[in-house]
Amino acid sequence: MNNGSSISEFTLLGLSNPPELGILLFLVFLTMYLVTIAGNLLIIIITNLDPALNTPMYFFLGNLSFLDIICTTSAVPKMLSNLITQQKVISFNGCIVQMFFFTVGMDTEFLLLTFMSLDRYLAICNPLRYKSIMSKKSCFGMSIVVWAFGFSSSSFHSSSTLWLSFCGPKEINHFFCEVPQVLALSCSDISLNKYVLIVTDLILGLICITLTFISYVFIMFAILNIRSVEGKKKAFSTCASHITVVLLFYGTLIFAYFKPSDESSNMDKEIAVFYTIVIPMLNPILYSLRNKEVKLSIQKLISRKILLRADF
Repeated sequence: MNNGSSISEFTLLGLSNPPELGILLFLVFLTMYLVTIAGNLLIIIITNLDPALNTPMYFFLGNLSFLDIICTTSAVPKMLSNLITQQKVISFNGCIVQMFFFTVGMDTEFLLLTFMSLDRYLAICNPLRYKSIMSKKSCFGMSIVVWAFGFSSSSFHSSSTLWLSFCGPKEINHFFCEVPQVLALSCSDISLNKYVLIVTDLILGLICITLTFISYVFIMFAILNIRSVEGKKKAFSTCASHITVVLLFYGTLIFAYFKPSDESSNMDKEIAVFYTIVIPMLNPILYSLRNKEVKLSIQKLISRKILLRADF
């Protein structure tokens, strides 16, 4: 893979932190990364092993955890390396690979969260037809759609960037290769790239946010119409974790895209830390702490391991 210029590598300027804080930040972000991987792997394991979690909601949750692993792994290991080394370069091809997997994670998650809100809408507002509509076949079909879109969108951004010319400078003022920052360094015509970026990220994002908002408006009305207090609590508890995740994910990206243009690039990096590290770490915590079924499944998994060790 060769780009249209002689540039073979970029320099990631990374976080704007004093050098003496490098080790401290390395330890903090390493801990957060390990917690993220462990938490999301745990969600994937229990949603596949526990028959009680063999439902559409947990099927989508397993997909979300896998996406979070892809998203954070595409950016964080290189950032950790750059925090403790003087050489902060990334090869051109390495930058494209990083950009590809990060875009897959982000674009796929947009659609996935929308389908998850549709799942909650059907479960609460149309419970009699829920099982027939959200069958295994339907869930696999939705999963194929969101992953196909994510890979298609990311493939276009990555492949089109391969043939752009980069005449210098080659410093990316970020801690990983994100599409807008890489395009900004090109001296080629990037009008098509920007157009597709607007369609896939901005327009699709607004559509997903609107559909999710409409779903939860209907859900809230349905919950308010439930007569018993216990029934309201039970209905709300089934979607509370998803609401929190949606607000964190969409809220961060809305702020990133619509913040004043005169804000510094340092703020862009701070926001990126939130959606590449913080949110993927919080997702499994939110779903486990606020969900009785997940907590019960984790307890059963731990008990099973203890019994196996005792028998051994």
